[in-house]
Amino acid sequence: MCLSLRAPRPVPARTALCVLLAAVLLACTGGDEDLDSDQRLLELEARSSSLEESVRALADENADLKGEIAVLRQAQAGLVEVQEAAEAARKHQEEVSDVEEGQEGQLAALEEGQVRTGERLDDMDARLRELEEVASIVGPLLPIVKQWTTGKGASQPEGSVLERTVRLADDSGGQVHHVDHPQRKDRAVLVTPLEFVDGETPLVVSLHGYGGNSADHAAYVPLHQRVNIDRFALLLPNGTLDSQGNRFWNPTDRCCESGKTGEDDVAYLTGLVEEARKVREFGPVYLFGYSNGGFMSYHMACKGLPGLRAVASLAGTSYVEDSSCDGAPPVSVLHVHGTSDSVILFEGARSEPDPKVDGDPAFYAGAEEMVTRWRRRAGCDWPERPQPYATLDLDQYVPGPETQAFRAESGCAEGIDIELWMGAGSGHSPGYGDDFVDALVGWLLSQE
Repeated sequence: MCLSLRAPRPVPARTALCVLLAAVLLACTGGDEDLDSDQRLLELEARSSSLEESVRALADENADLKGEIAVLRQAQAGLVEVQEAAEAARKHQEEVSDVEEGQEGQLAALEEGQVRTGERLDDMDARLRELEEVASIVGPLLPIVKQWTTGKGASQPEGSVLERTVRLADDSGGQVHHVDHPQRKDRAVLVTPLEFVDGETPLVVSLHGYGGNSADHAAYVPLHQRVNIDRFALLLPNGTLDSQGNRFWNPTDRCCESGKTGEDDVAYLTGLVEEARKVREFGPVYLFGYSNGGFMSYHMACKGLPGLRAVASLAGTSYVEDSSCDGAPPVSVLHVHGTSDSVILFEGARSEPDPKVDGDPAFYAGAEEMVTRWRRRAGCDWPERPQPYATLDLDQYVPGPETQAFRAESGCAEGIDIELWMGAGSGHSPGYGDDFVDALVGWLLSQE
């Protein structure tokens, strides 16, 4: 039977287990060894304590290793993140490089495209100038073409110039008269309003451009449509034919000087107005002319047409040599001109005198010069840097309000008004419609 042992000091469970195991082994051996059991138990306890210390040391070391492993894994994770970031940066750089290369390619393509676009714009600009020149010729004919194509099956104008002019005048609802010129043996059309006041109803003389005629001119600027509305009379004469069959006016003194020939259109128009007065007794007279007709209107003002109150010129000026206008009485002037006129330039044209015409100058003054001439005759003050008093939308060929209206503000002789309507971008034959006719008639009839 096993001996009772004195109670040992408390030990950890793992150590107690070892001691218990050793005691059982000793108790079961029996014999003399029982006397040394206490000693051996103490030795085993000591050895167990030592082993326990070793276990604790190993546990501490193991904990330290786990801590180091955690730190290493954290560091490794950090290195992975850095590596991934570096890889991402490398890929981004490659993408950036690819983008930069693509952008360089796109930039080169854009630059090449800009060059091609610039060349295309130059071509278009040249073509636009060509079209402008064509428009200057065709423009006045467009209303006529429209009239033909929308008429009762008519494919072309029928009848003579006089007959076509009469038809237009009849359509206006006014009274149509024929005015015969005693020397030239031709007829002009006179349209009077149904409500006519002797001695007061004004007369507007409307002159066509070179190559035009009274019918085409009336279709382009249809003043006849306003006769009854605004109560004025309208005279539509025709110039003479040149060697090429084009009608024209002679706005010079060549007809009347020694050794020179040409039509005396001053005498012709003066006589025609006198004949018109035999039909009805008019009040003031106004002249409106387009292109060559504008030149003639200014020339009639220089020569002092009886009863002339005002001149309106569209795309027409006077020659630079101005001696034929010496002593001219002041009249109101409205000069209408497009800055892109390629036929009669807004700035005017200067050249050397032509020896073929005895050295006489054949060049013409610009729009601003014409305003200067006539405002000086009337004593008007013109600002050094004039500002438009109105901006008008008249030309249908030009987008937006294109016409700036300037006028003399002070100093003019009584009843005189000097104005310049500058059409920015307008050509020789602007796309004028009802708004222009309204503005033109309104200005003319305001010059009382």
